[in-house]
Amino acid sequence: MQLVITEKMSVGKSIAEVVGITKMKGRYMEGNGYLVSWCVGHLVELAQPESYGERWKKWTYGSLPVKPEKWQYEVKPDTREQYEVLAGLMHREDVDCVICATDAGREGELIFRLVYEMAGCSKPVKRLWISSMEEKAIRDGFDNLRPGEAYDCLYASALCRQRADWLVGINGTRLFTVLYGNRVLKVGRVQTPTLAMLAKREEEIRNFKKERYYSVHILCDGMDAASERVNDKKAADGIAGSCREKPVCVEQVVREEKTSAPPKLYDLTTLQRDANRIFGFTAKQTLEYTQSLYEKKFVTYPRTDSRYLSDDMEQTAKKVIEAVGKADAMWGGVSCKPDIKRVLDSKKVTDHHAIIPTVEIGRADMAALPETERKILLLIGNRLLCATGRAHLYESVKVELSCGGYGFFASGKSVMENGWMDFEEAFRNSYRIREEGEKEAKLPVLAKGQSLTCMEAEVRVYDTTPPKAYTEDSLLSAMERAGAEDMGDEVERKGLGTPATRADVIEKLVRDGFIKRLIPTKEGMELIAVLPDIVKSPKLTADWENALTLVAKGVASHGGFYGGDRRYGFGAYSGLSGSRRRGEENLCAGAGGTWGMPKLRWSGDRKMGRRKVE
Repeated sequence: MQLVITEKMSVGKSIAEVVGITKMKGRYMEGNGYLVSWCVGHLVELAQPESYGERWKKWTYGSLPVKPEKWQYEVKPDTREQYEVLAGLMHREDVDCVICATDAGREGELIFRLVYEMAGCSKPVKRLWISSMEEKAIRDGFDNLRPGEAYDCLYASALCRQRADWLVGINGTRLFTVLYGNRVLKVGRVQTPTLAMLAKREEEIRNFKKERYYSVHILCDGMDAASERVNDKKAADGIAGSCREKPVCVEQVVREEKTSAPPKLYDLTTLQRDANRIFGFTAKQTLEYTQSLYEKKFVTYPRTDSRYLSDDMEQTAKKVIEAVGKADAMWGGVSCKPDIKRVLDSKKVTDHHAIIPTVEIGRADMAALPETERKILLLIGNRLLCATGRAHLYESVKVELSCGGYGFFASGKSVMENGWMDFEEAFRNSYRIREEGEKEAKLPVLAKGQSLTCMEAEVRVYDTTPPKAYTEDSLLSAMERAGAEDMGDEVERKGLGTPATRADVIEKLVRDGFIKRLIPTKEGMELIAVLPDIVKSPKLTADWENALTLVAKGVASHGGFYGGDRRYGFGAYSGLSGSRRRGEENLCAGAGGTWGMPKLRWSGDRKMGRRKVE
């Protein structure tokens, strides 16, 4: 008998259907040589500081830093029943193998391993690693199960992330709350730099001073040409007066054929950004809708940072493109001759390939889907069509004119081949989505030395505008790029957090009262004002994510992540020392040294759900 453990009940039921199980037995399913059950997110979590004894029960300056010698884990009280079901199934005598089928990524690995270790299970583990909930993908996954130890490095990186986040969060929160707060001042290695970016932008907006300026526009032969910026109204009026009904000379015409390459496929972050910009969905909503579509077998795994498909997916992509074209009438009049090889690159695929629809989209009852999910599904489908479409070709024209002794400029664009923009325009028209920015008009045919007549000259008034407040689109982009300029080519640029965690970071800042829909509250601004730069630095936390990636690949050790190497990882935080007055305390003093790969040992009764790590 093989025990399959998934992360969610819906996924467990899908897998049970594929392996031939239909009988539900309470919190698990059984049949055909398999048991299938599920976690409910994280069932096991790190114990709180007060669990380690009297010393850390009170929040005092003298008790810092909080740094356990032996880590303790606890079963979450609200998920204890499901944990006990899994622990019981693992210890059934007829179970000879456990299959880890949690989400194929760092957190999914951690969710399973902590339950497995907490339960004291020592039975062999196999790993199911899939990117789609389609029946074929699940069957292929079961045909290619890998030994659990092949993912030990991924587990090591997950533990490094979890424990280091705990140390920084617990120590930072207690320290700054004791030093400055009548309320809890929460500190986190991803959420604090994110809040700092929002606070900095808010400060720039508040301090912005508007400046007025002018531009003179001349109209001739249906063309609108503008002068450079003029700061004085009287001077602008003088230029306009010098040009009215005067000859205009074409000084220069520059024509250039340009190509706009098709966009790449979606990873989670770019999908969240577009869904926010186009439909107004929050990052969290987009993830929830896409996860639901994944569980309904309509799209592939959403928590990915790759924008390519693997080289062996050419035929799959071809079938999916055919299904997408039939899924909605909006693309009915668009010619589809996909260049699939453009989106294939196994070297740029990490744990999972880009998000694309599955062939099930061709059989989907679109009317039965919630409108929100339908929008996301068609947005993903449209991106696949665009990404494999022909290049968009156009001619760019820039013109320099002179009139009354002053220079004027105009630019235009004429499309030579619309290419992938056919799909994009069909999608935008279907949802009545307005294009951003001003659309460049087509200019009349002009030649150098040609003479025109200024039919009208007018002065237009403009005001400088403050920096734009962050939207979820622009904030996700900033989080993704944070610290990237300081990183070498040998490491992957992950910025602040991961595609799977950025939405939760934003929502947590809202729940904690530090922002109100991306605008920092008074409490948020005050917190950033007292924190030292090292805690607010996006570079440091970006380095951390890269270090975790190296641990996951086996390039760096978990001990190195925690140790004294200040070039990357947790070791960089050992430099947090300074005066109490400035609040720059060593948040994690004594964190140096090598913390080896943990092994959970029994400490008391298993049913109590508490164990120590040695």
